[in-house]
Amino acid sequence: MSVDAGAAGTLYLVATPIGNLQDITLRALQILKQCDHIACEDTRHSRKLLTHYEIHKPLLSYHTHNAHRQLTPLLDRLRAGEQIALITDAGMPMVCDPGTELVKACHAMGIPVVVVPGASALTAALAAVGEPGSRFVFEGFLPATGVERRARLAAIGREERTVVLFEPPHRVVETLAALLALGPPERAISICRELTKIHEQIWQGSLREAVEYFNQNTPRGEFTLVLAGAAPVERTLDPEQLRSALQLLLAEGHSRSEASRQLAEQTGLARRSIYQLSLGLSPVEDIESDIGG
Repeated sequence: MSVDAGAAGTLYLVATPIGNLQDITLRALQILKQCDHIACEDTRHSRKLLTHYEIHKPLLSYHTHNAHRQLTPLLDRLRAGEQIALITDAGMPMVCDPGTELVKACHAMGIPVVVVPGASALTAALAAVGEPGSRFVFEGFLPATGVERRARLAAIGREERTVVLFEPPHRVVETLAALLALGPPERAISICRELTKIHEQIWQGSLREAVEYFNQNTPRGEFTLVLAGAAPVERTLDPEQLRSALQLLLAEGHSRSEASRQLAEQTGLARRSIYQLSLGLSPVEDIESDIGG
């Protein structure tokens, strides 16, 4: 696909290699050679890739810390008819990388946005480790500290689908220890390091074994963690407790359907089962008279 210099400006989201420089598509190279400007996170890093493929285009700095400031100048260029490629240091733009505001603004203004897919650590890790990839949760980078980090970790501890997350080397051991504390220690995890690079490594074992291993082996490089889904938790509730909770909700004026929905959300039980149980209770007016008497 060639870039028509006479057409309205277009923003191209171009995937770049996550390690091995050969992991770039022919289409991506063509777009990068023919666009007017290339917006990138680190101009020094991106220039190595572009020089390797003899691509000499003006580079525009666009990263997390200047994305808001650079938004208007980039939009002005696009409105003027320029063809701009957005790349990141590695992988697919928008996946844990800057670009959200720019893409949303382009859509709002009717500026075409074209995706040029390619390498991604997320899909590479899922394919490499053998965990179910048809249903998974991508957590990206966890917050470094605070309440949000604890809440996200707690949710991962309960998640029954495969979980994929990125972590920098200096936080790998801390994250593994936190996941181990949530248990169970036998929960399987695959740890991918330096994917597609010379020193690529895929370590597999339990959370307990992972903590032991990385306490003895200093983490180095880029890490993608693939955590097996948690075992389903059997949710049960005493029928009498459930009936009492239903009666209170019905007495407050909730319909059987609404009361069943609320209890299903609170307990994790099937809404249909709770509704069936509610049909065996006294009508609302009888419950209210019982409470009042």
